[in-house]
Amino acid sequence: MSATLQKTEVDTATLPARLLELARDRPKEIALRRKHWGRWQETTWAGYAQRVADVAAGLRSLGVDAGSRVAIHAENRPEWIIADLAVQGLGGISVGIYPTSPETEVEYLLAHAQVSVLITEDEEQLDKVLAVRHRLIALKHIVVIDPRGVRSDDVILFDSFKDGSLADYSASVAGLDPAAPAILVYTSGTTGPPKGALISHANLVASGRTFTAALGAGANDEVLSYLPLCHIAERLVSVIDAVWAGSTVNFGEGGEAFPQDLRDVQPTVFLGVPRVWEKMMAGVEIRMADASRFKRAMYKVCLRQGKRIAPRRMTGKTSVADKLILGLCELVMFRPLRLKLGMSRVRTPVSGAAPIAPQVLEYLWAIGIPVREGYGQTENTAICTITPAGDVRLGTVGQALPGVEIRIADDGEILTRSAGVFQGYLDDPTATASAVDPEGWLHTGDVGEIDKDGFLRITDRKKDIIITAGGKNISPSEIENLLKVSPYVREAIVIGDRRKYLTALIGIELDTVGNWATRRDLPYTTYADLSDKPEVYALIRNVVTTANNELAQVEQVKRFILISKELDHEDGELTATQKVKRTAIERRFETEIEAMYK
Repeated sequence: MSATLQKTEVDTATLPARLLELARDRPKEIALRRKHWGRWQETTWAGYAQRVADVAAGLRSLGVDAGSRVAIHAENRPEWIIADLAVQGLGGISVGIYPTSPETEVEYLLAHAQVSVLITEDEEQLDKVLAVRHRLIALKHIVVIDPRGVRSDDVILFDSFKDGSLADYSASVAGLDPAAPAILVYTSGTTGPPKGALISHANLVASGRTFTAALGAGANDEVLSYLPLCHIAERLVSVIDAVWAGSTVNFGEGGEAFPQDLRDVQPTVFLGVPRVWEKMMAGVEIRMADASRFKRAMYKVCLRQGKRIAPRRMTGKTSVADKLILGLCELVMFRPLRLKLGMSRVRTPVSGAAPIAPQVLEYLWAIGIPVREGYGQTENTAICTITPAGDVRLGTVGQALPGVEIRIADDGEILTRSAGVFQGYLDDPTATASAVDPEGWLHTGDVGEIDKDGFLRITDRKKDIIITAGGKNISPSEIENLLKVSPYVREAIVIGDRRKYLTALIGIELDTVGNWATRRDLPYTTYADLSDKPEVYALIRNVVTTANNELAQVEQVKRFILISKELDHEDGELTATQKVKRTAIERRFETEIEAMYK
C-alpha cells in the first residue's frame, strides 16, 4: 500500500484525477463526515483517496476494467461515492440504483446495463437481487456494505477491500480517456421504461467547472448529502462539485432524522427539490400554529414585512428603512427560525429538479433564505441555467450558464447545447437521435420561452400539456404548484386532456392536516380515514377556491377528489425522484376521475 501520493502533475481531465490532486495538496483537511450512532466521523482527503484506491484494487481483482459496468444500490453514505470514484478511476462505468427501487426495477436496470458487479447496501437490498439473480447472466459478483443479518455465503464484503495501492490507482487514472463514459444515469421513467444516459468524464468535469464558478463554491463549503445519489442533482452536489471545489460532504442519518441532520450541519450550499422547500414551509406553519399567541403575532408581523421587502431583496435594492425593519425581524424571529431549519449558514440555497411555485420562493426569501432556481437535466449533466444572485425573477429559472446556448424551437420546445450534453442512451440509437440532433442541440422535452434579458421561463413538459375539448392549451404544473403552495396539500394532479373542464386528484399532507385535525379534536386513524373526513374536504375546498381566484376561467379546477392513499414509488405511482407518473395515476384512479365528469 502506498500511503502518500507522489508530487507529480496529475491530469485534471477527470474527477478521479481531481481527487488525487486534493489528496496531494490538502491531505489533512476534512473531505467527508458521517454521522453514525449519533457521532460524527471524519475522513481526510488523503483518507478519501486511499479508500478509493482500496476499493479500486478490490474491484480490479473481480475483473473490473475499462468499460465494465458496476452498480451501486445503497442509501447516501461515504461508501457510495467512494465506490463511484473507484469505478470511474478504473475506466469502468458506475450505475446508480435507487434504494427504493422494487426488485422488478432492480432486475430491469441490472439486466439492461449488463452489470457485472453489484455493490449493495444490506440484507434488505441484497434480498431484492437474490430473488432475480438466476435471470441476470452478466452479474458475476455481489459486494455487501453492511453484512448484518446477511445469510448468503455467495457475497463479498465491502470492508474486505483493503491495502490498495495509491500508485496503481493513480496510474489507472492517468490512462483514462476523458471522452469515455464514466457513469450511466437512468431517467425517471415517467412515461415508460427508464433509459440509461451515458455521461462521459469530460461531461462531469464541464459540470464541475461550470457550477463551482457559478455558485462560488470552495474549500470552506459544507454540503449535506441526502437526495438519492443516483440522481444527477445529488451527484452534482456530493460528487461532481464537492470534488471539483474541494468542499466537505456530510452524510447524516437520513430518513426521519433529516431535519436534525440539517441542524447539525448547517450547510453553506444546499440543493433542495421543491418538495423539500414545501415541506420546510409547512413545518414552520405547524410549529407556529402551536406557538404562543405572542410568538404567532410576531411571526405574522415579521413575515408580512419580509414578503413586502422580498422583491427588493431579490434585486439587491433594499432601502435603509428596509434594512432596519429586516434587522429587527432577524433578531426576534428569522435568525432563530433559520437556525432551527438548518439554514443559518446557507450562502447558496438552490431549488432544482422540478418546478417550484413562486409563492414558495417568495416565502423563503421573506424569512431570509435567498433561494435561486436552477434548471438542467440528466442529459446535459445538469448544465443549463441558474438565477443570477442579484437579479432573481420569480417564475423564471434564470439565465444560461457560461458556455451554454439556449434556443426555443418552432413548437416551443427548449433546446440546449453545451459541453454537458450526454453521449446518448445505452443501446437505444433511436431515442438518442430523437434527443440530440446532428447539430448537437439537446431537445429537452420542456416547453418554454426566453425574455429579452435572456431569462428562461418553463411552461411544462411537452408531453404533459393539456389540450381541453375547447382547444385551449393548459399547463398543469403551474396549477398543481399553486395548489401545493398550501401546507395542507402534498400532491396535486390536474386532469383535463380532451375534457370540457379541469379536475384534480389531491393528496393531503398527513403531518399538517393531522395537526390541524388534532387541534380541532377531530379523531382519525389512518391516512385514508383522515382524507375521508368531510371537514378535511372542506379545508381543501378552500385551498382550491383560493388557487382558482388566481387563475383564468379555463384554468380553474371545477371538481376534485381527495385520494385515499399516499402515492408510492413501489406501487408504480411515483418515480424514484417522487415525480408523478401521470399515466399510471390516471389508470389507478380511472373510476374516480370519470365520476368527476358525470
